[in-house]
Amino acid sequence: MNQKLKLKLLNNIYGVCRLEHTEPIPEWATRDQYFSITKTPEELSIVCAEKNIPERIRYEGNWRQFKVEGILDFSLVGILSSLATLMAQNDISIFVISTFNTDYILVKNSNVNKAVDIFKENGCSVIHNIGDDYVDQQNY
Repeated sequence: MNQKLKLKLLNNIYGVCRLEHTEPIPEWATRDQYFSITKTPEELSIVCAEKNIPERIRYEGNWRQFKVEGILDFSLVGILSSLATLMAQNDISIFVISTFNTDYILVKNSNVNKAVDIFKENGCSVIHNIGDDYVDQQNY
């Protein structure tokens, strides 16, 4: 990796939900600090805290998120690709969300420790939030 990236492992367990494209955005999806909603002609896709997802909803659960720290300029090339390649080379499936400022890489909770080790071995620093307030952090 050309530059040292700082990744923050977020605390919550997340679910990736699939609703019909005709459904309105549900209130339960927006209860926590972090959520992502994408609507296409085929579906309404929601990533949110798994604890808020009703039982009747179709979802894939038990995801954790790594946030790429800092604001990523649109002219930067290859950051997400390099992180995704590391995960692919180590048989770790990912789900990615990009925002205006940065990228989030979701991995299954069962692969978090392996992902942390791989990121660190490849020059990234990884910090972990102890609490939901994003104040207390520990370095891996």
